[in-house]
Amino acid sequence: MRLALFTAASAALLLAACGSESDPSLNQVGAQPDLPAIDESLVPPMKIAMPTGWEGELPTVPDGYVITPIATELQIPRQMLMLPNGDLLVAEGRGGGAPPMRPKDVIAGVIKKQGNTQVDSGNRLTLLRDADGDGQFETRTVFIDDLDAPYGLAFVDGSLYVAEQGALLRFPYVEGQTEITAEGEELTKLPSRLNHHWTKAMTASADGQFLYVGIGSNSNVGERGMAVEEERAVVWEITRETGARRTLATGIRNPTALAIEPTTGQLWSVVNERDELGPQLVPDYLTAVRDGAFYGWPYSYWGQNVDPRVMPQRPDLVASAVRPDYALGSHVAALGLSFAVDGGFGGPFTQGAFVGQHGSWNRQDLSGYKVSWVPFSGGRPAGEMVDFVTGFLTGDGQARGRPVGVLFDPRTRALFIADDLSNTVWRVAPRGGAASVAAPPATTAAPATASPATAGA
Repeated sequence: MRLALFTAASAALLLAACGSESDPSLNQVGAQPDLPAIDESLVPPMKIAMPTGWEGELPTVPDGYVITPIATELQIPRQMLMLPNGDLLVAEGRGGGAPPMRPKDVIAGVIKKQGNTQVDSGNRLTLLRDADGDGQFETRTVFIDDLDAPYGLAFVDGSLYVAEQGALLRFPYVEGQTEITAEGEELTKLPSRLNHHWTKAMTASADGQFLYVGIGSNSNVGERGMAVEEERAVVWEITRETGARRTLATGIRNPTALAIEPTTGQLWSVVNERDELGPQLVPDYLTAVRDGAFYGWPYSYWGQNVDPRVMPQRPDLVASAVRPDYALGSHVAALGLSFAVDGGFGGPFTQGAFVGQHGSWNRQDLSGYKVSWVPFSGGRPAGEMVDFVTGFLTGDGQARGRPVGVLFDPRTRALFIADDLSNTVWRVAPRGGAASVAAPPATTAAPATASPATAGA
């Protein structure tokens, strides 16, 4: 029996490695991505970058910048938040729990697991402090422990908000404290039935009145039935003081990070799209989250392109589907979003968004595994996306790291990157502390002589 199961699994994995190839001539980035014909297969093409160590190497940053690990040996770092006094909070952990439905779900689970860290889920917030402002975070404490897969973080008017996979919690905060032991107040429950997509992204509105929470779908395209999709694939607007909520946007399959565009106050999100339509469908995207908008899932993609797998069809909803603003490429798994504020790094990185791309598992040619920059003008994407931090993949396709959350800090002119494969938080800053570096992104690696982290080493 075991031999039969092993043979079946091996055959399935072999099928997964024989999917159709991507077409390099297609441009899948920007406002008008090339969308190929649907390409379904019995088992979709799957390939994960197998983990390997950094072995003294560092990620690649643009000329004029330096990258430093400020904390290592974390327990699955995901999203980050900078407190008013400059302390950095890191949410650590892993959630989920939806059982597989189909043989291909089992295969996908095996493949994805191979590309993940093997450390235990932290289920906590860690505080990192750089007391003297030298870029080295010498203090590290467990700030809040015993959480349930924390992910989204926000701070407003003396309170810290934490989005676990099943609830939004509020904690009182005293400036300078290095630990909170008080129980969190449950502001509102969050949908947690099954939790196929467990991450609950969060940010606060520009005026602090509302908290926005992203809630991903419970399936790829509704194959578990639409009953379990109630209040899934949505963004909620939650009144911060009372916990009252309303559904702001729907059909947004998996909004994995939320942020406020600083010149307009508009809410934006990066979104992970559906699988199994081919290696170049459907592009993940960056979009403004419009009040009342329907973004297509599961009935259509990239506006009104019908997904034929969903039954029954809903042409009425498809007719109202909004096209996203900016494609990031297919299956890049964007999990991080942070806007440059107060002039950013200057030069070409003055106004725009940093995007953390966790990396693909469902195409033969790997995509993502980097931090990108999308330039903005007048509160809108305005130009080609460029690589900002790379080198997470080796030349032979192994993964040293996988970016998740990104956070730009205007006070120190630094970008922080949570890497949940090497369990590291990275800090990128202009070399020598310069406030503006005008050089475009380069392909040369940052010197290996960059100072190692003292915190968590």
